Amino acid sequence: MANDSIIRVSGLHHAFTEGLAVKEVLHGIDAEFARGEICIIMGPSGSGKTTLLKLIGAQRGIQRGSIVVGGRELAGAKPAEMVEVRRKIGFIFQGHHLLEALTVCQNVQMPLTFVAGETGASSRARALEMLRRVGLEEHAEKHPGHLSGGQKQRVAIARALIHRPGIILADEPTASLDGKTGHEVVELLQNLARETGCTIVLVTHDNRILDVADRLIHLEDGRLVSGVEG
Repeated sequence: MANDSIIRVSGLHHAFTEGLAVKEVLHGIDAEFARGEICIIMGPSGSGKTTLLKLIGAQRGIQRGSIVVGGRELAGAKPAEMVEVRRKIGFIFQGHHLLEALTVCQNVQMPLTFVAGETGASSRARALEMLRRVGLEEHAEKHPGHLSGGQKQRVAIARALIHRPGIILADEPTASLDGKTGHEVVELLQNLARETGCTIVLVTHDNRILDVADRLIHLEDGRLVSGVEG
């Protein structure tokens, strides 16, 4: 997989300070993620799944080890370099992270704010197209508080994909949804990602969505237990 890897994790360790103690949550993780694959990371609470996702997404600094994302080494990267990496990644969270003060369309437009050459009109047109693709164009001028949980997650997917990222990182995207809605949301994400060829790394406890994965990774106590092809 090395020649086609868009993410490469090598010898990754990470620890948090708790009072006077230091707790290591990742113990020498080695993993690679190929372009275009959908990989689900599973494991019990506290196993290090979300920490690994945040490190891959340049949301935390590398303490020890290496993460290369799209050819860029994150270990030792400067803050401006980390920001540049984050702007090339689409993020989807359990809590949607939609801004209630903005309309649905404006929420989807947000990732285009710093894209050179984008205007208000062009970003709105792109946002409306993404909303059409997730079945929510008619809700463009509503505020998030008027949407259901499944609709909010569809907006989050549209926002994550609007700047055509090479990587989508999703942290428990179905946790607040019922089984049917959760599977529909993940299938939508899968289909849209397949169209664009982006890689999805998804953290979940939800066994009902495992069938969308090309590969499963299991973490226990901060260690990679196994990788199983889907």
